[in-house]
Amino acid sequence: PRGRAALGYTLQTPLEDRYLMSRAELLGRVRVLLAGRAAEEVVFGEISTGAADDLEKASGIVRQMLTLYGMSEKLPNLSLADSASQGFLGQGPELAPHSGGVAEVIDHELLETLGAAYQFDLDFLRERRDQLEAMAKRLLENETLEASDVVELLGPRPTE
Repeated sequence: PRGRAALGYTLQTPLEDRYLMSRAELLGRVRVLLAGRAAEEVVFGEISTGAADDLEKASGIVRQMLTLYGMSEKLPNLSLADSASQGFLGQGPELAPHSGGVAEVIDHELLETLGAAYQFDLDFLRERRDQLEAMAKRLLENETLEASDVVELLGPRPTE
């Protein structure tokens, strides 16, 4: 949008109130958050600081998957949530004490998961560069895209 606010953002509105999300759904959200940076790399050949908030959110989702939700492939069913402490000013639970080895595994899997999601986005956008350009053109014309615009430009969402 024009003005002094954010240069742009994506709002994902839930279809319903959700309390549970699958691993695949969370990874999908991570890919959406990383797609803007991937588009920068595909189109301009370099990245900028524009994705800072998206990177923070994507990293946070993956870290929660690995440390709170037991969704680690290398440390399955492990939750490091320390229910005895509430965290600082409602920021969520603190992590329970754990070994440096566990922290190293989590850090490695975090980087691996973010890297795989980003590579998925790069490949996806390179394969569909013409659709990316069509969406960019529409955004420049209208400043916003609604779900109906996306369906018009890309077609209906594929079923898995």
